[in-house]
Amino acid sequence: MNCAEESSGEWEVVIGLEVHAQIISDSKLFSFASTKFGVSPNENVSFVDAALPGTLPVINSFCIDQAVKTGLGLNGTVNPVSSFDRKNYFYADLPQGYQISQFYHPIISGGYVDIEDANGGKKRINIDHIHLEQDAGKSIHDQSPAKSFIDLNRSGIALMEIVTKPDMRSAEEVAAFLRKLRSILRYLKTCDGNMDEGSMRADLNISLHRPGTEFGTRTEVKNVNSIKFLTTAVNFEIERQREILESGREIDQETRLFDSATGKTRCMRSKEDAHDYRYFPEPDLPPLILEQSRVDAIRKTIPELPDAKSERLQREYGLPRYDACLIASQKEVADFYEKALDSAGKGADFAKLLSNWITVELFSLFNRYGKTVEESRISPEDMGELAVLIKTDVISGKTAKEVLEFMWKTQKSPSRIVAEKGWEQITSSASIEAALKEVLDEHSDKVAEYKNGKTKLFGFFIGQAMKKTEGKANAQILNDLLRKIIDA
Repeated sequence: MNCAEESSGEWEVVIGLEVHAQIISDSKLFSFASTKFGVSPNENVSFVDAALPGTLPVINSFCIDQAVKTGLGLNGTVNPVSSFDRKNYFYADLPQGYQISQFYHPIISGGYVDIEDANGGKKRINIDHIHLEQDAGKSIHDQSPAKSFIDLNRSGIALMEIVTKPDMRSAEEVAAFLRKLRSILRYLKTCDGNMDEGSMRADLNISLHRPGTEFGTRTEVKNVNSIKFLTTAVNFEIERQREILESGREIDQETRLFDSATGKTRCMRSKEDAHDYRYFPEPDLPPLILEQSRVDAIRKTIPELPDAKSERLQREYGLPRYDACLIASQKEVADFYEKALDSAGKGADFAKLLSNWITVELFSLFNRYGKTVEESRISPEDMGELAVLIKTDVISGKTAKEVLEFMWKTQKSPSRIVAEKGWEQITSSASIEAALKEVLDEHSDKVAEYKNGKTKLFGFFIGQAMKKTEGKANAQILNDLLRKIIDA
């Protein structure tokens, strides 16, 4: 349920997104300038990017392939003929005075992404189209009280604008869509999805209307660069529009900015329509014609994507749906998991055990040390070996947590750590029974109390036996033997 429905029960929310995804490419869309992030201002600028007179754009073929791969991965249709247009507007960081984009004939039509709705079911978010465009530069206003500075490093970087249908109805659905989209793009290796670096950002289009009536006037919230900020912006905008409509006023069609410090949106300018940009075909670039053989070759490079991987993990290994979706949501995690599973010997016996140890215990180490799975100090093969030690009762789960800590610190194998520390479990029934009998003989008074109804002493006996065995006794065998002896 969305915020507006919770507030009054009389409004429906309609949300569409325009996601700007930076294409993974070493060079820009129309020049050979580098796309490396984090360099000095104006270091990655060619004559084309700076719009010097007499320079002409040249299409980066690799960027075209990346866009095609994205379209196929998102279930879209690759248009055999597309073309570029000039989108005319003035910004100080737009040196040409126009942006080369695709308006009339985009490279991809249609497509969809399936997300999980609030009830745990599947909801399909449809994509209208994907078009290519070049990014603008960046204006910097905080370096001087009297001047603004221009950094053209981003000018000309290749973007895919992924435009959805107005199919989302809440901030939660927006967040679910973006997480799934980012996951797919990372699997495809067409966009790294690093929102904090600006390589993925979104414009929100939000409106409210009465059930059964036409959609209301929409506002656009520009360039939001985190999922947390997006959900905050959606919820604020829903409430803002609801208050305006319920007071009898009208929503202005406008472009707004989100202020992360206040959690609010504010007006930037009245919203332009397409005709305000005076689109016309780009005269310096011919139509883009894609042969079917090229599209077919790209289709063959598409990997197993998150939904398919999740279904396979459930089908082949009996992994619970929640675990499978969590693991499949990040390609690097899924690869790590399957390598660990291979090392352990594969199969349902190890699937759930490894899922728990990777997504809970190992992830806890990542969070503590600020690392990602790609930076893990523990290999998937060693995680698989640890799972075998746990499953075969060589070590207990409690001991395994200590072993994992030492694996992270020393990068030694779990077997070596267990051998050096002498942490192997005692699984001999005879040895455990001998320790138990010693405990019961030493505490005969408490045995009598137990037999007279003080059953909580059972835990006391277990603890004493564990001390006798230096914590190495197999807990299940210990419990079973004690029950058998003391209740005889």
